[in-house]
Amino acid sequence: MMIPKKPLVGIIMGSSSDSKVMHSAAKILDDFGIAHEDQIISAHRTPTRLEEYAKHAEKSGFKIIIAGAGGSAHLPGMVASHTIIPVVAVPIMVYNDKSEKKQERFKFSAFGGMDSLLSIVEMPNGSPVATVGINKATNAGLYAVKILANEFTELQKKLKTFKQKQHQSVLDESDEMKKTGLVKFVQKKFK
Repeated sequence: MMIPKKPLVGIIMGSSSDSKVMHSAAKILDDFGIAHEDQIISAHRTPTRLEEYAKHAEKSGFKIIIAGAGGSAHLPGMVASHTIIPVVAVPIMVYNDKSEKKQERFKFSAFGGMDSLLSIVEMPNGSPVATVGINKATNAGLYAVKILANEFTELQKKLKTFKQKQHQSVLDESDEMKKTGLVKFVQKKFK
């Protein structure tokens, strides 16, 4: 079955500052040719919009929702409570306080992202949310691809190719390190 052109995945985040992390999920989906719809929805500041979004996602035929949130991170769990669509959560560590002062623009969450992680993974029984690591939106995107590959065999082939490329890149780097030596390898790779 061919991958449809309509969005199969919804990517949501609690704030525009979360886009700095969440764009990695969109990039993976783009690489695999999966259409997605991206929105900012705050569980705390726009609670009615959150409920409307869950209904919209179901009506639109989304197969997966990827939800990123920092701090108290209620967005993934709250959207999961309003829909039967599987939710993959991305706990976010870095947030933007939107300060006018450049040096104060980016801060870390109070607990280094553990606040987000723990508030997401401790969902009560009956409202499960799959959760990736802190700031690991790339993994959320890949997880979505794997779920969709159960329905679209074209994605199975693409995933196998992706895994083969990963494997080869490790071998290539190992060969380069072996040739140049560790010190020169690090100097070249991490300039």
